[in-house]
Amino acid sequence: MRQDPFKPAARVAGQRQDVWTIVNEGALASPVQPIVNMGQGFFGYNPPEFVLDAARDALSKVECNQYSPTKGRPRLKKAIADAYSPFFGRKLDSDKEVTITTGANEGMLSAFMAFLEQGDEVIVFEPFFDQYISNIEMPGGKVVYVPLHPPKDGATKTTSAGEWSLDMSALEAAITDKTRMIVLNSPHNPIGKVFTKQELQAIGDLCVKHNIIILSDEVYDRLYYVPFTRMATLSPEIANLTLTVGSGGKNFYCTGWRVGWLIGPEHMIKYVSAAHTRICYSSVSPLQEATAVAFEQADAHGFWDESKAEMEGKIDRFTAVFDELGLPYSKPEGGYFVMVNLAKVKLPEDYEFPAHVANRPRDFKLCWFCIVELGVAAIPPTEFFTDANAHIVEDWLRFAVCKTDEVLDQAKERLRGLKKYIQ
Repeated sequence: MRQDPFKPAARVAGQRQDVWTIVNEGALASPVQPIVNMGQGFFGYNPPEFVLDAARDALSKVECNQYSPTKGRPRLKKAIADAYSPFFGRKLDSDKEVTITTGANEGMLSAFMAFLEQGDEVIVFEPFFDQYISNIEMPGGKVVYVPLHPPKDGATKTTSAGEWSLDMSALEAAITDKTRMIVLNSPHNPIGKVFTKQELQAIGDLCVKHNIIILSDEVYDRLYYVPFTRMATLSPEIANLTLTVGSGGKNFYCTGWRVGWLIGPEHMIKYVSAAHTRICYSSVSPLQEATAVAFEQADAHGFWDESKAEMEGKIDRFTAVFDELGLPYSKPEGGYFVMVNLAKVKLPEDYEFPAHVANRPRDFKLCWFCIVELGVAAIPPTEFFTDANAHIVEDWLRFAVCKTDEVLDQAKERLRGLKKYIQ
């Protein structure tokens, strides 16, 4: 008898209901409307006018509405090389050391496709950006998890996101002769930790010792509030192993543009480019051109300093409500996510949760409760942990502050409704 023609491949089958579906379901069930979405990390406002003008202009040009070279438009590659050369302490070769991808996520998929064979292992820190996992598994890679640990007093007082720690002995123990790559994210989503130079050096030294490729996800590289070190700048030996990931969407408030890039040595970039060509051939032409112009003009507009100050102000504006409620949080060192500890919040014992929420960790219940009862959506961070380590963050929720001040104030007002549940 013929096999069911509609049986899905194992790589997309058998997945439990994801967090985004549950959040959307809770939003529909809530009597408090409209929902204030503090969950997903998309911006609640437009890019600055000089960036929008660049997009409008690009759309009017014939050559910007046709295929771009598979490795990216030369103007954008040059703009990125010019922007990043000062950070790297040398002149980057835009032709050989930069490749453009359809968002940072597709860039990372291209990197995994370029270097992973069936059974190769990739070390990922928990909590992780969920797309890492499917991107690694798609080409046959195996994910090996090493958790980051919150501050010991994170449930009782506000602490710095930098206090989330990595056990270096656990990292070294996770390395085997099958370890091909390690994924690093700094500034980190969802924690907001900026890894110190010393932490990065220790990780980098291990990778040099064991000849492990480093995929350094630095998509929040323009939003840091403490000193920020780029992995590839630590030593020539570490740079030789490092692919740095960037995002125009994160830099210029336009996550829907899907313009990303990788920077690295030619002996790796050429294979990432080859994989990208096979995945989607080329990326969106007019938005590449607009991103190039945005880089060229950003300094003249004082954009980088302004965007950093603005986001830090939004963090302070939003977290004031948790100071008021006495709920501790991790103060971000970078990015635009805030992790809040709700261990003091006691959910009603007789509260009825849907079965697919009731059998998940406590943070899913907190998430559902906040959506349905308060009309505020946040993300349960156990979604970014393995089941074995989910207990580490079951009292936390992640909030995205890249929203308008009006939305932040509305969220704060609704979150004051938690006061009667705090013990």
